[in-house]
Parts: sequence; structure tokens; C-alpha cells
Amino acid sequence: MKHSTPEAARIADQGTILLCQVGSGVHGTSVDGLNDRDEMGICVEPPEYVIGLRSFEQYVFRSQPEGARSGPGDLDLTVYSLRKWMRLALSGNPTVLLPLFVPDAEIVHLSPLGEELRASASRIVSRQAGHRFLGYLRTQRDSLLGRRGGRRTNRPELVDRYGFDVKFAMHMVRLGVQGVELLETGRITLPIPDPWGPWLRDLRRGRFTREEALEAAKGLEERLEELSRSSFLPERPDHAWADAWMTRAYLSAWRERDEVA
Repeated sequence: MKHSTPEAARIADQGTILLCQVGSGVHGTSVDGLNDRDEMGICVEPPEYVIGLRSFEQYVFRSQPEGARSGPGDLDLTVYSLRKWMRLALSGNPTVLLPLFVPDAEIVHLSPLGEELRASASRIVSRQAGHRFLGYLRTQRDSLLGRRGGRRTNRPELVDRYGFDVKFAMHMVRLGVQGVELLETGRITLPIPDPWGPWLRDLRRGRFTREEALEAAKGLEERLEELSRSSFLPERPDHAWADAWMTRAYLSAWRERDEVA
């Protein structure tokens, strides 16, 4: 199924168990209060999209047309199927893990299944996340340096003003900060606390040089590499728990829908 069809929207709306903010507002890295809003949801799709031939992986809604940059007041929404979200979360995807840790004030919708999921972060997070944070950090660095494999900047006004894309630089360091915290504590604090929160906002304001950002990222990268080997977190997530919990979650959600119908 195309992920922006009315049918995908219906599935996402009716099956959502968790919906929250995941962008700069929740990270605490916004500097002008004029950012767009990024939200992520997780939904339990109907049985015919799990057992039958139809498929649903995610629903995407953007206020702006595809390819156009989001601006102040715009919404970028992605609602994953529970199965896809869990696969990505178990692999340690940095963005997908955020709904486990966002503050209550940033939650738009939370069902009992969503509450169970948020309470199960210790079953989902493992040292594998360290490798994913490292990969994302390095991709941002490649983008910042214009290397092959990095995404090209679509913010030339930042390059003109500061000499480099300060937003790429901020995300590079942010990923290191959050990856280190996750592997040291098993959690991600949102918004990012002192001293890194103000530091990242100052980086976005152009108060640090590209070289200072790269140096900060280098130290965090080295710590992440070490923690990916030595963190107290398990080497791998609890796949057996995830399989059993998802089976129960799907059956419970489907039973509840049948009772309502």
C-alpha cells in the first residue's frame, strides 16, 4: 500500500497505540521557536494486513508537497505499523527509539498497549543501538563535509551565513550525545539537559566553528565505540519477549475492535 493513501490514513488513525512529538521541539534544540513539528506514531494494523495478502508498513503525512521543505507550523507525521516499528527499534534505530523516552507532555495519544511498550524499553534497547548511533553520526559528518554518501544540504542559507550547515553539525553532535547517554544509562533524556542542550543550541546559532563541532563529535564517537563493546546493556535485544508481546498485542487489539464493532 502507498503510505499516503486515504486507506493508510484510516488504518493509522484507528489503530494508533502511541503518538508523540520526535523533532527538535522534543530534543530541545530549536533556537527560534519557528520549527516545523515532527510526530511519530505506532499502530496495530487490521488482521487482513497481517495475515492476508495486503500489507501496511507506515503512513506518512506532510503539510508540504513531497520534495518541498517544511516550515514553521508545518507537520511531518509518520505512523509505523507495530511490526515495522519493532524491527527498527530492536535494531537500535535512533529516531525510532525516541517514543520510548519522550516526556509525557509530548505525547499526543497513548493507549494501554502504548503504555506497556514504553515501560518495556529495557527489553528493546541493546548495545546494537551503539552501532546505529555511530552510523548516523558518521552520515551526518559526511553530509557536513560534503563527502560521498552524505546527504547534500538543502539549507544553502545556513552555509552562506555561517560557512557550514549548522543543522547538520548539530545533529552530528546530538547523535553522539544521545547515543552515549543511552549506552551509559539505558535511557535518553528529553529535552537534552545541560551542558549539552545549551551547547547544541549555540552550535545552531553559529557560535561554534565547524572544527569545534567536528572535535566534539570525534570525542563522542570514540566513547560510543568503547561503549558499544563495554556497555552494561545486553549485546542483543530480547527478541523472544518482543515476539511474544507483539503476538499478544495484536490479538488483544483485534479482539477489542471486534467487541466494539
